[in-house]
Amino acid sequence: MGKLQALIFDVDGTLADTERDGHRIAFNQAFHEVGLPWNWSIDLYGKLLAIGGGKERIRYYIEQYEPEFLSTENLDDLIVNLHQLKNQYYRKLLDQGLIPLRPGVQRLIQEAKEKEIRLAIATTSALPNVLALLENTAIHPDWFEIIAAGDIVPAKKPAPDIYFYVLEKLGLNSANCLVFEDSHHGFLASKQAGLKTIITVNDYTKNQDFTDAILVVNHLGELEQPFTVLAGDISEKSYLDLTLIKSIF
Repeated sequence: MGKLQALIFDVDGTLADTERDGHRIAFNQAFHEVGLPWNWSIDLYGKLLAIGGGKERIRYYIEQYEPEFLSTENLDDLIVNLHQLKNQYYRKLLDQGLIPLRPGVQRLIQEAKEKEIRLAIATTSALPNVLALLENTAIHPDWFEIIAAGDIVPAKKPAPDIYFYVLEKLGLNSANCLVFEDSHHGFLASKQAGLKTIITVNDYTKNQDFTDAILVVNHLGELEQPFTVLAGDISEKSYLDLTLIKSIF
């Protein structure tokens, strides 16, 4: 068994519930601004989340639901423009403080920092979105040694590339790192990179397959807001801290 030296976090759905009431809303605002009659409902967006990356998600939506737009001149430019607009609206939502961190996230990250466990981020989200989320919370971006985000690797999750990138930058073996993810395709990415993973599900991902995750919970928990263990064998405790992590790592 390796010694725990670093925690690696996904962002969307893991650090905060950004998807349903953040990115989805911002996508719809971007569509409206350019005059497109598209509206991504809560259920539809849940299906689109199977596609990692915002630009990739827009392209997939067009291919599957609006194929007549495939003949649009400068389609690539349209997709890039929509994605940029979406990000602007998303950051406005963050600036308004409408997307808080999930239970236990701030507490665990602060504990890791205090006990000199290294911290990193591995996400398909664009870097400015990641920084905006962190800057609107009590977590400082400079606490993370590596923030691997967006198009920094060509193949996005469920490909493991972003995790291999983070491991290389940290100079660590997979046996010394623990990942936090919230989705099946994120878990596939970490699993293919040989990383042990804890899953914190949300409404979109609670029924997905997380076989081989070392723990599946509804959130990281707080003393006054206990987590629910969905898979995994742990001691009686209401929240996840480094002591509990090291006991199952």
